[in-house]
Amino acid sequence: MATPPGTRPGTEPPPHDPAAAAEWIEYYYRPDWGDGLPLVPPTRAAVEAMLAAGGLRAEETLGEVPERAVQVGAEKVAINAVMAGCLPAYFPVVVAAVRGLCHPDFHYHNPGTSTGGSAFAIVVNGPIALRLGINGGDNAFGSGVRANATIGRAVRLVMMNVFRSRPGLLDKATLGSPGKYSFCFAEWEADSPWEPLHVERGFRPEQSTATIFASNSLLGVYNQHASTPEPLLLELADALCNLASPNVRGFNQALLAIGGDHARLFRDAGWDKPRIKAFLMAHARRTVADFKRAGRLDGEPTPADETAWRRVIG
Repeated sequence: MATPPGTRPGTEPPPHDPAAAAEWIEYYYRPDWGDGLPLVPPTRAAVEAMLAAGGLRAEETLGEVPERAVQVGAEKVAINAVMAGCLPAYFPVVVAAVRGLCHPDFHYHNPGTSTGGSAFAIVVNGPIALRLGINGGDNAFGSGVRANATIGRAVRLVMMNVFRSRPGLLDKATLGSPGKYSFCFAEWEADSPWEPLHVERGFRPEQSTATIFASNSLLGVYNQHASTPEPLLLELADALCNLASPNVRGFNQALLAIGGDHARLFRDAGWDKPRIKAFLMAHARRTVADFKRAGRLDGEPTPADETAWRRVIG
């Protein structure tokens, strides 16, 4: 068999039958088990290796979604992790994320069914992120890293195949989001001026965690000229409170990812997380008149509405 161009000596792929591989890929398209991309055939050996990496038995239950009468079995999660292309070492992160989806405080059925089309972001913290090579630096939300791509994809396949979150069935997203293929990244703790997200939420630095966040969309914020925190934060507040923000209707959380240069700007100015949050909560606002003119609030604007503020966070 010919060696693929650019392959280093000693790293040639094992012999295989391309025709048979193509047949298997087509076979797994037919039952509608996937997300539109090719699936890895879930052999018994691969599924058992996944379960072993997570320290789980096939019959164990990882959680449930009562609104959907769904119990999430470990074997089903392992099958979907294999189909997504995960290495066994990734499986503990997949398991932690699935347990998060099943936690009563997350209320999976609401964002999982909404017409808003949330993509569920998985933020990985702690030593496991570095050990698995989960990207939290350049292009952290983009393609190119197996761990990010397959962990996020495995969790989405569990949603589709176990939670029955399929378009037109229990997934009622109007337009959806590319993040519904995969949305997993790490916090770049080594270059952060603040305590990591998982420490802020009560975990120890040496613990590894996966935090689930229902994200409606990505909105990039650009500023190459701000040299002090206030102008940059005003821009961030404006992005958080754009006229199309779903937070106008009562959702009061946002996930803000700050890049290295801007993080260092805050560090050099002595701004910690509480101070940044307080500023954003005070300035992520628009007048009631603005929202009424955009049709986000009912009624015609009144003179009083021109000076009445509506905040979307806090």
